[in-house]
Amino acid sequence: MSKLYLALVLGSEALVIGLLSYEAPLWVVLLLAPILPLTLVAALLLRHFTDSPSYRARRISPEEIVGYQAREPKEDTPEDLSRSIVERSDEIRRTLLESPSEVQVEMCALGYRACVNDVITLTHLVKEESKTTGPIRRLRLRSVRQRATDSLSGAREAMPPGALRATRQEHQ
Repeated sequence: MSKLYLALVLGSEALVIGLLSYEAPLWVVLLLAPILPLTLVAALLLRHFTDSPSYRARRISPEEIVGYQAREPKEDTPEDLSRSIVERSDEIRRTLLESPSEVQVEMCALGYRACVNDVITLTHLVKEESKTTGPIRRLRLRSVRQRATDSLSGAREAMPPGALRATRQEHQ
């Protein structure tokens, strides 16, 4: 909204200076011409100071803190979910390739299982979205799913033999 106000102020200043150029002497118009850039500089400085964290921290009240309600978490898109799977499975693979401890192997196995569950969710998301999208979007969704499964299979290959079986038996 402040951009709209700034545009209105700058537009009205330009209009006044333009109208004055027809009726007023040239020295008056030249005297008023710097008003446009000065208004813009003042608006930029004001924005800089009001967007600073220290200014916002001084303006917050206890009522605003108590009344704060977290935003609804947005629904994951297939791209976001795939990116998350790829990041986690790449991290699992890197950890397993560095001669990990037994605890790290168990944690990687748990992370691998979480990634597998997310791939299942991703597959369902892709399947549902593919029903209503065009061919280009379907290709994009398939490539997103393929990237996630390829990364997950790389993490599976780095997993030591029996790592997934051992943790499964302990939880039963």
